[in-house]
Amino acid sequence: MRATAATGAAAAAAAGVELLHLAPAAVRLPPVRHHLARRTAGYGERPGHVALTFDDGPDPTGTPPVLDALDRIGARATFFLLGDALERHPDLGRELVLRGHEVAVHGWHHRVPWYPAPRRDLAELRRTRDAVTAYCCEEPQWYRPPYGVLTAGLAAASRRLGLRPVLWTAWGRDWTDDATPASVLAAAAPRLRPGATLLLHDSDCTSAPGSWRTTLAALPLIADHCAARGLALGPLRDHAVPAA
Repeated sequence: MRATAATGAAAAAAAGVELLHLAPAAVRLPPVRHHLARRTAGYGERPGHVALTFDDGPDPTGTPPVLDALDRIGARATFFLLGDALERHPDLGRELVLRGHEVAVHGWHHRVPWYPAPRRDLAELRRTRDAVTAYCCEEPQWYRPPYGVLTAGLAAASRRLGLRPVLWTAWGRDWTDDATPASVLAAAAPRLRPGATLLLHDSDCTSAPGSWRTTLAALPLIADHCAARGLALGPLRDHAVPAA
């Protein structure tokens, strides 16, 4: 009986730890993101501004054409970089900054730490932050967890490293295999309002193969949509997200 009770208590304690670990991830849920955690979601206060962000790069196939497209539409963006990709392609990290874009942290690997491992979380985020600083010659300000899953360990690690967690308020669902330029615009448009943060991808490392091409073709559509509504696309550094 005592053994059974002890086992039950241990299981309950483990479940409690896991619940606390994953509790901050609730910010990913749309009702929480849009109403209760607007700062973490990325709502900015600069009038008429939409923050344009890209995840999962740098990628030697997708990133250069996206950069060229951004030049054509006259927009700058924030790129959330994966450390292992940046280590393989440091020249692309430098090019992002040289072409006027902002670089930020997306983690070393694109994975969700489902179980608590605070030392690992801190070590991997520090490694990524240091890689971005070294290779891009710019100190990052922002952190976006893969899949938007912000655990307690990642939240604590980002605070310790001086990184501000930020998710998104609009997305184009450009990672799916059935996405088209028109569908990307249709998915994003309802929330492309002043203060929005738009999530897109310049790499297909966790998306449908070749999906970056859809993103590429959608960029002029998004730019035209925003311009017609008096909205300017730009990086998070210009977005006036309220300080924590």
